[in-house]
Amino acid sequence: MMSNRTARPTPGYLEDDAPAPASVRLQLSALQALCRQTVAVRLALVVIGAPFALANTPSGALRYAVLAAAVLGVMTSYALLRDWDRVGPRLLAHPTLMALDLLFVATLLSTASPVSPLAYATVCTPLLSGLLYGWRGAGVLTGLQLAVVLGVFRAWEHRPGAGVSTLLIAGFCVAAGIIGVTLRNLMFRFGAASEALSEANARLAAAEAVDSERAWLAREMHDSVAKTLHGLALAAEALAASAEHRDPATLKRQAVQVADAARRAAGESRDLLADLRRRTDFTAGRLDVVAEVVSRGRAFAVRGGAGTELRLPDAPLLLPYPAAHDVLSIVSEALENTHRHAHATRVRIALDITGFEAFDLRIGDNGVGLPPTAVPEDLARTGHFGLLGMAERAASLRGRLHLGRSPLGGAEIHLHIPVPATSPPSPQEEAAHA
Repeated sequence: MMSNRTARPTPGYLEDDAPAPASVRLQLSALQALCRQTVAVRLALVVIGAPFALANTPSGALRYAVLAAAVLGVMTSYALLRDWDRVGPRLLAHPTLMALDLLFVATLLSTASPVSPLAYATVCTPLLSGLLYGWRGAGVLTGLQLAVVLGVFRAWEHRPGAGVSTLLIAGFCVAAGIIGVTLRNLMFRFGAASEALSEANARLAAAEAVDSERAWLAREMHDSVAKTLHGLALAAEALAASAEHRDPATLKRQAVQVADAARRAAGESRDLLADLRRRTDFTAGRLDVVAEVVSRGRAFAVRGGAGTELRLPDAPLLLPYPAAHDVLSIVSEALENTHRHAHATRVRIALDITGFEAFDLRIGDNGVGLPPTAVPEDLARTGHFGLLGMAERAASLRGRLHLGRSPLGGAEIHLHIPVPATSPPSPQEEAAHA
């Protein structure tokens, strides 16, 4: 099927001027530097060419005229170079001011002749006009300068070599104008491309931030509200089944369980919403992972009835709150999986700290173990997101999560987290921990 859009022709070399991007300013961009360099080149050409021009000029009024033109060229170029911050914007806003530069060119050529080395300093005028005004401005000013060069040639055509020198100067002027416009358009297109790249990077960063927040919210909901709601559904089913027997004591107990589960789900929802609102202050403070693991291990032993063995260091492991939150969420999820699926009677939680550079956390049991093909992504496709959330949390900490077989005979979760940014606790943190 043919498109109903008309294909745009590929722009040629002499295309329209590239528009200036918003980030380019004459006072602060590379364009200013190029204009300054052009003025500096003119200053150098005048200083270098003046002695040769004076040496090849007969004594008398003509030599004084060449000297005056050289002094005028040096002073004018130096003034432009020194005050370009003020002169440049005015030249850009008022192209007619370049007529003063054309007047200087006419003075220099009229006194020194097209054969003089000073004549080549006039090439800087079309180069500067190309940098400032683009194709149209450079075309007009270069044309006017060629008219000046031709008029001066008529006055000096009797001098040997005047024709060849005039032709060279005219060719250099046209080439300089084209070079100036090309450099200007290249800079503006580069500025526009840089802006587009910055905008694309900003959009990509925003999309990544949104995806990260969505993954974080999914993990938090799975580890809190979703599980509580699942328990609430089971309790409600049990309540409905008990209603057939009409045992008031059983109905009352199960109704209390449903109410407790509903209140717990509401509380977890409020906590999740509060976490979402305080994400900007989420990085404040540190948490002792060792103490929290001890607390979760003891609570699991009471709730699950399995013997829990803790192999933890005596020293505290203080991590920034976001990192500690993810590590403890992995611990809670692993213990919950053990409670719900492993049918284990023994659980071992071991934490090994390697200096202040990394730590290894292992949670193993003597249960039925994981399926041989247990992969977090495959389990997520069937609606089981626990292992996937654990793997995502480990990746967010630049760590690794391994699923394997425990020395106790069941499944083992091995978490390796590098913590190069974790420094030894400060005296204030040690005092707070004590």
